[in-house]
Amino acid sequence: MILKSLPKLSLVFSSINNSRYLANATQRFISSRRTTTIITTPTSRVKIRVKTPVPIRSMSTSPILPQTASEITAEDQVQQVKLLTSTDDHYGGVIVELDQPMDSTTFVSILRASIIHWKQLGKKGVWIKLPIHLVSLAEALVKEGFWYHHAEPKYLMLVYWIPESPNTIPPNATHRVGIGSFVMNEKHEVLVVRENSGLFQGTGVWKFPTGVVDQGEDIYVAAVREVKEETGVDSEFLEVLAFRQSHNSFFEKSDLFFLCMLRPLSSDIQMQNSEIEDAQWMPFVEYAAQPFIQKSDILKYMNDICLAKIDGRYSGYAPISTSSNFSEQQYYLYVNAGDLKRSNS
Repeated sequence: MILKSLPKLSLVFSSINNSRYLANATQRFISSRRTTTIITTPTSRVKIRVKTPVPIRSMSTSPILPQTASEITAEDQVQQVKLLTSTDDHYGGVIVELDQPMDSTTFVSILRASIIHWKQLGKKGVWIKLPIHLVSLAEALVKEGFWYHHAEPKYLMLVYWIPESPNTIPPNATHRVGIGSFVMNEKHEVLVVRENSGLFQGTGVWKFPTGVVDQGEDIYVAAVREVKEETGVDSEFLEVLAFRQSHNSFFEKSDLFFLCMLRPLSSDIQMQNSEIEDAQWMPFVEYAAQPFIQKSDILKYMNDICLAKIDGRYSGYAPISTSSNFSEQQYYLYVNAGDLKRSNS
């Protein structure tokens, strides 16, 4: 059966398979043309637009109005709104990893519908991971209120805050982690290098091998790796002796620097020519007597710590393998193992 000669009518209902919504809405419209009925659900939105004089077939089996030759099914009027595929994070937000190419206009339409959907679900933060091959969509995201969070070699991460409450999206990583390797042999000679790049280039200063901890790399692993890369010397990690925090050191990021003690397992030096001008085993007293070292409070403190460790008057922090309730990943807790053992005995 059909309904004909309706004025312009817009209905929103949850599913084309639920006939009661369209039939009931049509009957309500017949009883009062002064109102327009809108039915919504938070999970999906399907929109039907009817313009005079296009008739609508009722999905109910009971008759409504006499049939005409211009009848049309409701399914022919339905257009399903697409949403971005997302996964929930642990803090009430969603994560979207885009992959399929699409034009900017289509993307914005889907994005807006998705944000409405997430808002209805009570979601908060939206994380959109934009791979390099879809970087053209970054401008559209920014215009829709997203902002840059961080970038990696293969993607750009943008974020958006849905509710009107204060934004609690955590900032990008705030610290870079570096290490310095104190390697001393049985002759009380320390392994030192001269760098041919960076702040120490051309200064003639001898220094410990240093470097940045790679993503996913443990501190003790980085210390051994840097010694091997810069000097060719094999070594064994012993302890973290101390650490220093500084700010605005690298593109406005803070820096954590760990002074580590290692035991040499070899002595032959093979320099890394791309970064190192020279390397040698130098008596510790000669290293500590350098004018540059003597003028630096932090380097003098580090030397005092190293000497105290050599004399047995200082204990550092050794890595102990641990586990977590939240992951099967292996973690390392750096502890004063000697004092801990004595306190437990």
